[in-house]
Amino acid sequence: MGRTGLGARLRDPVLRRTTVDSLVALGLLLLVGLTSAGVALRSTAGPASMAVAAAVIAMPAALAWRRTHPVASAVAVYLCALMHLVLGVAAFSSDQLIVVPTDVLVLVALYSVTVYGPPWARRAALAGALLGAVLLALVAATWFGGAGLWNFLATLVGVAGMVLATWGYAQFRRGRIERLENLLERARRLEIERDQQAQLATAAERARIAREMHDVVAHTLSVVIAQADGGRYAARTDPVAAERALTTIAEMGRDALADIRRILGVLRDGDARATALLPQPVDADLDALVEQIRTSGVAVSLVRMGESRPLPPGAGLTIYRICQEALTNALKHAGPGARITVLLQWLPGALTLQVDDDGRGAAAPSDGKGQGLVGMRERAALFGGTVQAGPRPGGGFRVRVQLPLPELGAATTAPAPVSPPIEGAR
Repeated sequence: MGRTGLGARLRDPVLRRTTVDSLVALGLLLLVGLTSAGVALRSTAGPASMAVAAAVIAMPAALAWRRTHPVASAVAVYLCALMHLVLGVAAFSSDQLIVVPTDVLVLVALYSVTVYGPPWARRAALAGALLGAVLLALVAATWFGGAGLWNFLATLVGVAGMVLATWGYAQFRRGRIERLENLLERARRLEIERDQQAQLATAAERARIAREMHDVVAHTLSVVIAQADGGRYAARTDPVAAERALTTIAEMGRDALADIRRILGVLRDGDARATALLPQPVDADLDALVEQIRTSGVAVSLVRMGESRPLPPGAGLTIYRICQEALTNALKHAGPGARITVLLQWLPGALTLQVDDDGRGAAAPSDGKGQGLVGMRERAALFGGTVQAGPRPGGGFRVRVQLPLPELGAATTAPAPVSPPIEGAR
């Protein structure tokens, strides 16, 4: 359990950076800090020696937080470097040293605060390092004698050059880190968008399958119920009619079973290719659909107006399914003896499907749980179409669907106008 807990802690980015920097700081303390402390103790005298030794040991120790707390780490390194410089000058003699090996860590602190610190800290660290270069150049020009100006310029150019080179490389490194973070953030957002698109596609496919299942099952059961009721009464007086009803029920059941297998086949990888090759019903199959309803004993007629032309992919299936659902609703709600008229009207820029019945209309009972009209509107919306459904003036019910189509190059004979339906629900 201890090993598992340690592995989980090391996977934390902040803790991992702290651990690595602490190990590096410990190595610098052993290799550079102790050496610098020894040099300081040999080169200074009096109480200042212990203070200088403590300062040069604290400098590598402060680098343990150079990435997690870059500003505090840089301030500690800068103050320690300034302290041992001032104390060294105060206790100076001809055989003493002012600079120790840990002074190189000022450049490490400058690099760290420039890469990982805020913008104001980068500028402050650069100014502090350049100020330290000036102080060091003044000390060199004042205390080492000889050509004072030459010593000042040489020290200033050398130290300031290292400071500027370190700061420039740190800026370059920070730019690369920011670009990498931006790429990682972009990849994370793209992954989220991909997951969202997959969820939307799954929901859309689920809704499509639900619509297909509803249309197939509801239509088939409505016809089967109508045939069964008619066959039950005909069995007493007309066995031939009863036999026809049973034959229709069997055929409808087989067709519905085949449709359900085709719809569910898309959920299986092995059947997807074969399922895609099966023909889908289109607007040209409305005659067969109307004939199925007619065999159940309902008076239904189909009227085509205008010049037919090819539809966009999927539009024919949409018209067929909407007509199928409208006929199913008429069978369930119009009542006995109702007459149904299906009108397919080709306009220059649209295709109109209208299903009228002279049944009970608004007086038809409904449990409010049907999804037929919702499915119709969803199907029509995929092609930018509209669905209007409601009671007709004078009785009955009307479903009117209009799908926009590309304009014809030549004018098409306009059919007789159709009165708009009254919006409603069934």
